[in-house]
Amino acid sequence: MPAALTAPQRRRLVAAARRAAAAAYAPYSRFPVGAAVLMADGRVFTGCNVENASFGLTNCAERTAIFSAVAAGSRRLRAVAVFTPTPTPTLPCGACRQVLHEFGPGAPVLSVCAGEGRVETTLAALLPHAFGPADL
Repeated sequence: MPAALTAPQRRRLVAAARRAAAAAYAPYSRFPVGAAVLMADGRVFTGCNVENASFGLTNCAERTAIFSAVAAGSRRLRAVAVFTPTPTPTLPCGACRQVLHEFGPGAPVLSVCAGEGRVETTLAALLPHAFGPADL
């Protein structure tokens, strides 16, 4: 089980995810999402959803954040925060859960929204019995 996040780490991640949502390219869904990942080396990477007219080519905020971290040489996920402009929190989709699992199987997941809601869980709870590198 990963080490618990401190209150300042939570605030930092949530603030970064909220800022990332402002950069989203979501002309089709009008659903801007921001994500921030805290890596084991202490760095925080952000991502936003980037839609495409060919919907299958759209990339979610969580995957954008992880791919940015990997491109910068950071590969161990410590935690993720997701912000959606909704009255209730929205958790990562299945594809994002799988990608996040690759880099931090038990990482905490904080889902926050424009409303007052907040969900805090783990990737292990969101994706039980996940397929990962150990299964190859």
